[in-house]
Amino acid sequence: MITPDNFESQYSDPIEQRQISKFVCDEISRQIHRYIKGMSGSHRTMEKFEDSLRNLTVPEKERAIAAYIDLNRHALDGLDMKMVLVRAMANYCDTFAYMMQMIKDKRKWLMYLKAIRDTYFRFHEVFEENGKYGIRDHDGRVTVSPSYEFLRTPYIYVDDIRQTPVIAQKDGKMGLILADGHDTVVAPFRYDDISLRDEEPYFVARIGDRTVYLDTAPKGRNQ
Repeated sequence: MITPDNFESQYSDPIEQRQISKFVCDEISRQIHRYIKGMSGSHRTMEKFEDSLRNLTVPEKERAIAAYIDLNRHALDGLDMKMVLVRAMANYCDTFAYMMQMIKDKRKWLMYLKAIRDTYFRFHEVFEENGKYGIRDHDGRVTVSPSYEFLRTPYIYVDDIRQTPVIAQKDGKMGLILADGHDTVVAPFRYDDISLRDEEPYFVARIGDRTVYLDTAPKGRNQ
């Protein structure tokens, strides 16, 4: 129960929380923008990332960025969440004294850091069931059924926010599927091996002595 005596230590201003969340989202977007620039040096690449977020609400951006980080965990390299929070607080506060008051409020500081981690660090996991492998998302939802002899989640650098296929093995053959809850097949299970590349097309497959590149773009056609 909030009383006059504990108001400062217990009350959380919903407007402040909403605005801090927005500024945190803006700052993480900016940092990922810099990461993409450092990876590719391509202005077009950065524009594609910005276009992916442009018309989303803050909660939608948060989910999209969390999904991006889940597949691009190197984007976290050098990303100091304490600095992200300081910048967000600085954008929110209208005076330096007010900003310092927020920063020195340990309860508030830890609350916001936890909120950042809970929002953006939402990693999936590969699990085993009856000798077969599947994938669960951060909330425990099964996104790939436990039907495969082998799964490899592609932690690769991509230049926009999109769903990246998973390398899977079924009946001794390799293919590509989406972790969409339906095991949608992107490349059929007919390859002897599939491996990752650092640039598009991201997947290269082998059938016997023949090597083929798999086009996984939404409008592309698989080999």
